[in-house]
Amino acid sequence: MITWLVVMPVLAAGFWAVRLLARRRGKGAVRWLLISNLALLGGAFVLLATALGGAAEAAPGQAAADQGVGSAALIGAAISVAGASIGAAIAVAYTGAAALAALSERPELFGRAMVIVGLAEGIAVYGLVVAILLIGKA
Repeated sequence: MITWLVVMPVLAAGFWAVRLLARRRGKGAVRWLLISNLALLGGAFVLLATALGGAAEAAPGQAAADQGVGSAALIGAAISVAGASIGAAIAVAYTGAAALAALSERPELFGRAMVIVGLAEGIAVYGLVVAILLIGKA
């Protein structure tokens, strides 16, 4: 846990430094942003491996195995919420735009359009339910 607390501010400061650098540069901005995003992704994977590996090395025996399972469950919960939220955002963007286009031509379709948008938002609720189940197992 201490690794996360030390490295995350450093990664955030590096990201903002690259972002400021990208604003000053014109053509190479996209390349610098791509390199910085890949570096941040690599750093996140290293931190993930360190967190999961550190949990297994913390205490020998059964306690280390339980701690590793709990850590993996919490990481899985975070991934499920993030993935479901991103999927719901994409679905709502498309269905919301289509609903607005339909409502501009036929306003009486409001109820049906909102049901479709609500179904797309349900994806995020499913991710939240999975996260709650995983946290209960941790």
